[in-house]
Amino acid sequence: MLSQKMETSLNQQVNAELYSSYLYLSMSAYFSEINLNGAAHWMRLQAQEELTHALKIYDYINERGGRPVLEGIEAPPKSWGSPTEVFENVLSHEQKVTSLINDLVDLAISEKDHATNNFLQWFVAEQVEEEASANDVLQKVKMTGNQGGGLFMLDQELGKRVLSPA
Repeated sequence: MLSQKMETSLNQQVNAELYSSYLYLSMSAYFSEINLNGAAHWMRLQAQEELTHALKIYDYINERGGRPVLEGIEAPPKSWGSPTEVFENVLSHEQKVTSLINDLVDLAISEKDHATNNFLQWFVAEQVEEEASANDVLQKVKMTGNQGGGLFMLDQELGKRVLSPA
């Protein structure tokens, strides 16, 4: 059984993951608007992945006898100044999510909640991958200078992304 503090914190993480999904869906819409359909596809899959993360925590709360509580989701930004700015935001956002996951792990350890600590280790590893992926795309976008053939080729590459099962 989860402590009330752990249940509340996990519910806050569900909300954070849902916001992430919302944010990436908004980024997808931005890329569609500027005709970077490969990047739009990449972001849409990222939004789906974040929704999967939210549901994974939601299900865990249920499994441990808690009650998932859904709160309002803050509206994400609607536009960005450039593809580089979008991926800078992605990296920054993933670093923030990593910090939130680390805080949950710290709480689980302090409460000697070994089951939740074990559960959260999947997210710890996932965040390493998320930050690396965001940084990889950011560095490639920076190389293109947000224009020309390089951006076109990168957009084609981003369009080939497939969703990996969680």
